[in-house]
Amino acid sequence: MDPVELSIVIPMFNEAAGLTALFDRLRQALMPVAENYEIVCINDGSTDSTLADLLRQRETDTRVVVIDLARNFGKELALTAGLAQARGQAVIPIDADLQDPPELIESMVARWREGYDVVYARRRSRRGETRLKLASAGAFYRFINRLSEIPIPENTGDYRLMDRRVVDTLNAMPERTRFMKGLFAWAGFRQIALDFDRDPRRSGDTKWNYLKLWRHALDGITSFSSKPLKVWTYMGLSVALVAFIYMVYLITRTIFVGVDVPGYASLIVIVLFLGGVNLIGIGVLGEYIGRIFVEVKSRPLYVIRQKYGPSEDADPHGPSVT
Repeated sequence: MDPVELSIVIPMFNEAAGLTALFDRLRQALMPVAENYEIVCINDGSTDSTLADLLRQRETDTRVVVIDLARNFGKELALTAGLAQARGQAVIPIDADLQDPPELIESMVARWREGYDVVYARRRSRRGETRLKLASAGAFYRFINRLSEIPIPENTGDYRLMDRRVVDTLNAMPERTRFMKGLFAWAGFRQIALDFDRDPRRSGDTKWNYLKLWRHALDGITSFSSKPLKVWTYMGLSVALVAFIYMVYLITRTIFVGVDVPGYASLIVIVLFLGGVNLIGIGVLGEYIGRIFVEVKSRPLYVIRQKYGPSEDADPHGPSVT
């Protein structure tokens, strides 16, 4: 099997409407960059004609490799599957919605050939996105960078070029709750940013609603920081200190002034406050315990139903990654 210089990895879920435009622009962008490349497409349990359209693309271009997952595992695990299957000396994950322009690949490859191991695309502007989404994304990156010991570049997504050594490092990470932006940053190596203007989505609807974004943010925070657990130690110490000071005040007041009937309203407020603090602390513990539960089960990250690619004769169903 001929060595592959460049692998393009594309997770897909119901992206049939934009596939033709995606492949046209990808091939135009790859033509001056690399002679020997592959386009690894991961069908993440699509319910439209995405798989059939991908197989038609493969009929006309054998450099298209199609990985059909057994069900929808989510973008992070679909991307993990693509990185595990990619054979290139350099690997570029990209979204299928063309918000990240394939034309940037040539500049990425140029920086890689200069000696950089990771060339990540940094969004200078994000057209087509609401102010609420922009504000919440900015707040999330500021918050997680305050908590995490590993700085995660702001306004970056999965769109980046990674050297083979970086991809091998990522593939060796066994964790199951995968916050890929954090893993990219954790891997280290020599990195450089490329600024670009992000386009609006060309077709279809976004798969990320605010609930999924919230869960994704929790995965990032719990995967890269234990500070949310530690803060409750200091919260408990603070509440205990306030309670001790108040106790000393009540004893002193009783000795010098006498006993009075405590107020019902203030008692209820204190009880509800402490109850709320306890429930929030239990909730934070639950988030971490839930992730421990997922890790110790050691199920495969994903299951490949069928692989259509250069190695399909040796292993037609592909591996189930553990």
